[in-house]
Amino acid sequence: MPLTPREMIKHLKKNGFEIISQNGSHVKMRNYETGRQTVVPYHGSSLKKGLEQEILKQAGLK
Repeated sequence: MPLTPREMIKHLKKNGFEIISQNGSHVKMRNYETGRQTVVPYHGSSLKKGLEQEILKQAGLK
């Protein structure tokens, strides 16, 4: 089952990411240890499967 944006942000925070800014409905997160950065769209519905996989790939968690 796809994650909601809130669950994705929580998952990224557990893996060392911090929120660095928010522009509208998009949250920019960065892991200062690895230097990786990703953007999570913070909309009301669940993330699509492909988008979820791409965020995890950018974060180095997949």
